[in-house]
Amino acid sequence: MPAFWYTDSFTSRALIPAAGLYGAITSLRRKAYRRGWLESLPAQVPVIVVGNITVGGTGKTPLVAWLVERLREQGWRPGIVSRGYGSSAGKGPVRVKPASSADEVGDEPLLLARRTAAPVYVGADRPAAVAAAATQAGCDIVVSDDGLQHYRMQRSMEIAVIDGERRLGNGRLLPAGPLRERAQRLDEVDLVVVNTAEPSEEEVSFSLIPGRPQPVIKGGAYWPGGPAHAVAAIGNPQRFFRTLAQLGIEAEEHPFADHHKFGANDLAFADNGYSKPIIMTEKDAVKCANLPQSARCWYLPVVVEPSSELADKLDAQLHKLSTSY
Repeated sequence: MPAFWYTDSFTSRALIPAAGLYGAITSLRRKAYRRGWLESLPAQVPVIVVGNITVGGTGKTPLVAWLVERLREQGWRPGIVSRGYGSSAGKGPVRVKPASSADEVGDEPLLLARRTAAPVYVGADRPAAVAAAATQAGCDIVVSDDGLQHYRMQRSMEIAVIDGERRLGNGRLLPAGPLRERAQRLDEVDLVVVNTAEPSEEEVSFSLIPGRPQPVIKGGAYWPGGPAHAVAAIGNPQRFFRTLAQLGIEAEEHPFADHHKFGANDLAFADNGYSKPIIMTEKDAVKCANLPQSARCWYLPVVVEPSSELADKLDAQLHKLSTSY
């Protein structure tokens, strides 16, 4: 992410006119859906959108995985829909299978399909993906991974996720800042959830708890320890690198752009005849299993630990949904 998105810099100020134009366009678009000038399609099952109003990683995908498990515990049959960023799914809908490739369906949907074993559908036509989850897979509730600004898809609940470190950056709209929508949009969602930070009075929180490094190749060796290479192609790679340091893993950092498609050259690190292990995020691991270096690759799984306030407020919202459908 550009550094000027998080400061009151000259570059950011120079882009304020462009941000004003962007804001006018997005406001007009939302008004068009509210007034019925553009069609917003209803769903036959409740839809929960887990998204954000900023560009960049917020911990949204692990929260979706936790939410799916929470729904199962309460007797729901949840499914997941996603745009499938960088995939070949097109309009879709395409069902994600555990054996799918990230090129076909996108890295985050593939991670979610393998982690949750829930039906996952991807495609640019999000309402069609919701319909497929309901009619083809028998889901009685659908979680949309991202899509807060996808107003063509009607929703029953909105959860906005905020990164606890970067929050809303300099508070400006794209391209002067990281905001997709004005900060006031948070006043309209059902839950504002902050990742790994002390929440404000209007927010609830969760933490990401790392597990033990796992081999990218199923059945591979145990984590050998020692110096390593750390790879991250996520919205906020520095958070991952700091987590490794907190776990005592000494690693040379290799950040990549979010959703980067890895090739063999990306992991061809020269170590003077000694091949250090490579550790990465789970989101990156789904793209690296077939690379020549996969035998020396591990990933760090993370799970959501919700605050009691998050769990209580979510359960209250789910109770409302169960009585309205």
